[in-house]
Order: sequence, then C-alpha cells, then structure tokens
Amino acid sequence: MAFALIRIAIDKLYAIFAPIMERIYFDNAATTALDPQVLEAMMPYLTTHFGNPSSIYSYGRECRMAIENARKSVAKTLNAHPAEIFFTSGGTESSNTAITAAVRDLGCKHIISSAIEHHATTHTVEHLYHSGEAALSFVKILPNGHIDLDDLEKLLAESEEKCLVTLMHANNEIGNMLDIHEVGELCKLYNAIFHSDTVQTVGHFPFDLRNTPVHFVTGAGHKFHGPKGVGILYINENVKIKPFVYGGSQERNMRAGTENLYGIVGFAKALQMATENYEKDSAYIKGLKLYMIEQLTKNIKGVAFNGDPLGRSLYAVLSASFPKTEKSEMILFNLDINNICASGGSACTSGADQGSHVIRTINNNPNQVTVRFSFSKHNTKEEIDVVVGKLKELI
Repeated sequence: MAFALIRIAIDKLYAIFAPIMERIYFDNAATTALDPQVLEAMMPYLTTHFGNPSSIYSYGRECRMAIENARKSVAKTLNAHPAEIFFTSGGTESSNTAITAAVRDLGCKHIISSAIEHHATTHTVEHLYHSGEAALSFVKILPNGHIDLDDLEKLLAESEEKCLVTLMHANNEIGNMLDIHEVGELCKLYNAIFHSDTVQTVGHFPFDLRNTPVHFVTGAGHKFHGPKGVGILYINENVKIKPFVYGGSQERNMRAGTENLYGIVGFAKALQMATENYEKDSAYIKGLKLYMIEQLTKNIKGVAFNGDPLGRSLYAVLSASFPKTEKSEMILFNLDINNICASGGSACTSGADQGSHVIRTINNNPNQVTVRFSFSKHNTKEEIDVVVGKLKELI
C-alpha cells in the first residue's frame, strides 16, 4: 500500500516537473530506445505490406520473403545457419523453450544452474524441479560474482543423470561475463546440453556460433535499439526438439502463431546496425562506464562496485552500492523524481519492492543500497556529471 501511494505521488510530481526537466536514461539493460533507422525499416510492414506470411498470394509471399531475409541476416551476423534461427516473442520465451525442451525432449534429468540467473531461467528450472521432472543443482559463486568453474566440473562429474547446464553469458544486474567457450567445452566433455541466456550480449558482442560449443542461445531485440516483443532462439542443428507452441506450421513447425512480421524485420535491422557499429559504440560506452566509476569513487565516500566491473564484465552495465542512510534508502525514488532513470536490479521485477536476488547472493550487506546504471550510445559524460552531482545530494 505504501509503495502504491509513493508511486502515485511520484506520478503527480512528474506531471508538474517533467515538461521543464530533461530525462536522463541510465537503464539501457532494461530496454533501449528504438533506433530511427530500425523504425524506418519496419514501417512498410506496419502500413502497406500487411499480408499474412502464410498466405499464398503476393501480399503473403512478400511478407514471407521479408521474414526469411531477416532470418538469413541474423544467421549471417551470428555465423549460424538460417535453419538454426527461430523467431520468438523475446528472451523469456526463448529460455523457457530451450530449458523445457532439454528436459522433456533431450533426456536431461539433472539441471545445473546458478543463483544469479535471470528469473526467466530460475523460475523455469525451479518449476521443472518442483514438478519432479529434473533434479536441480546450483553452482557456487565466487566472491567477485563469477561462476566457480571448478565446482561446475565437480557437479558434472558427479552427476549420474544427463545434465542441462544453463548459465547466462552476461549477468543483467552486475555485468559479469561467463567464459562461454570454456563452459561449452566442459559440457562436451561430460555429454551435457548447454543453454546460455545471451540476451545481454547478442547485439553487444560479436558471435561465432559455428565455432561456439553451445546448444541454445537467446536474444531480445529491445536490448540493442530494436523493437520490443521479438527475440530469437538459436537451436544447434544437431539438436532436435518438439514444438513449444502448437497450432500452426510457422517457424518450420516449431512455434505456432502468425509471425510478428514488423518485429522480426526490426530485429534483423537492429542486429545488423549493432554489429556494424560494434567497435565504435562499445569503445564509447565502455568509456562512459569507466568515467562513472572514476567520478563516483572521487565524489562519494564509501561507494563500492558489485561484481567484476574492471575485469571480465559487460561494458554497458555498472552496479554500485552506496552507504545506507535515511536519504539513500529512498535513492531510486529520489532519482526518479529528479528525472533520472536507473534501477535496483532486473526490470522484470519492477513494481515489486523485493530487492535483488543477485545482490543478495554476492553482497548481502544490509548497510548498502544498490543501484544499477546501464549505458548506451546515446548517453554522455555530461549526463554522468549531473547524476553524480545529484547522488552527492541524495547520499
């Protein structure tokens, strides 16, 4: 109730101050702004090219061609075969499909995951465990937030059942990155199926899936300036699973339902642009992250950073912990009132003040308050200066 009243008060303040205040958006790990060039590529399929891709007449064939061209474009970018790319509604559906299929279709009766996965993974593996379909083990987490690969190998070696290993490529809250090749080689050694939630890295890093030992990876268009409501599931050509959604022959009989035509076109365009501009954009965004670390350290006493921000880490994500005071306990609300968008963790639990399961796992310090800042090519150092100045006031 109190949370709802606070939200109402914030919305009223927005109505007063929003017209005269410019918003600073530092929550790009939650979602990114749609690129105008992506919207331009989508527009024909929102207006004149409205045919059903399953129809046999010209309108339908034109739209079918757009989907298959998008599939070829995505496959080329990720160095995969077009037949390995399936379009979905986003990362959550993709991870649900891969994990459930590994258990029900591929014979995996032991799931190995971690306590710091996205809820799209943790809730799925917990459901399969509680329904009695698979055993469940969590690999140890090192103090810096990385996966303990020695413990992973121990769990694989000791398992009497075929394993599914599901570990994310980059953590959406602290940014830590997994060595996907090393984990994949371990899975090959123990004949395990490997699924990696790559939602935070597809569109942010180059992929070479033909030479990556992984069975399933995922992507979501809205993480790299594409549209919401569209994603991909890569299924290695050597893996055969049953449909997750029945009722039609779409996506080569794997996902029934009329395709999100304009979303698929937008996904392919956004991925193409992100890949073409990777070197320039990643260097710029990493510079912003390093600058914010420097400015926070210089200006705010007691600030700490979660995970491994200067090591094997996503260049767009920075998780900072501040000393808890009467002021800082309300830090996210106060940033919001000042038109600064950041988060305490995953956007998928926004609206529910539960805290972060990731932060509880790696840094369960009740005297600290955590904020995740995540950057894009649209952010500037001047915005960082404004935010750091406001944080000094709030803390």
